[in-house]
Amino acid sequence: MSHHLPELRAALLTLHKTLVDSERISYEQTIGTVPSPNHFLQLLTSDPWFAWLHPLSLLIVTMDQALDSKRKPLTDADAEELVKQTCLLLVASEEGEGFPKHYFDALQRDPAVVLDHAAAAKFFGIRKNGGRI
Repeated sequence: MSHHLPELRAALLTLHKTLVDSERISYEQTIGTVPSPNHFLQLLTSDPWFAWLHPLSLLIVTMDQALDSKRKPLTDADAEELVKQTCLLLVASEEGEGFPKHYFDALQRDPAVVLDHAAAAKFFGIRKNGGRI
């Protein structure tokens, strides 16, 4: 299981970038052009428009820490927990608010998000023995 975590992390990074790009387009269509990369970074980290992406960012950071070779060795149980957290996070909902609602909206408007979601979702069923759920 733990040997799949770097691949899942890479898939989540790709999904995160696609979501950020998609949200930027939506933001600029609604609010206006972002004048610079530095301004966009500020928006990304502090504007409520982008706040829904923070749980995904934090999950990726958690994976980075788990994969850091200077820390304790990554166990299969640790890796399985991170896969579980990913599976629970990447749930879209037409109702409500927060990550699930925004994720649903992104999946509806951007086919690239759908493709990147599928690339990450293939890891949800990987078990410790290498089989699938």
